[in-house]
Amino acid sequence: MATEGDVDLDLEGDENCTGKPAEKPRKHDSGAADLERVTDYAEEKEISSSDLQTAMSVIGDRRSREQKAKQEREKELAKVTIKKEDVELIMSEMEISRFTAERSLREHMGNVVEALVALTS
Repeated sequence: MATEGDVDLDLEGDENCTGKPAEKPRKHDSGAADLERVTDYAEEKEISSSDLQTAMSVIGDRRSREQKAKQEREKELAKVTIKKEDVELIMSEMEISRFTAERSLREHMGNVVEALVALTS
């Protein structure tokens, strides 16, 4: 018997106001399908030896060209004449090694101002 202030709750079953059973929350029932979508799948392929040799020769050619260009650049820089006083000035002002000071001067064709600007920026 219900008295004043009592609330009658119907707790029988999992039915809502429409009379249909409430849906249960799903718990990762499609985990395998999700995993398939997330991961990348790549078939293992056998690389032919001719393709590998071609790739290695291209890499070797590129390295040799880069090294040859670097040697030519060093030869050009060696031809540039620089003054000992300029090297000493840059070394003392910038507090850098002799090699770095000479390199900067050579790259800027012996121009002290340009070398100092390049070292400060």
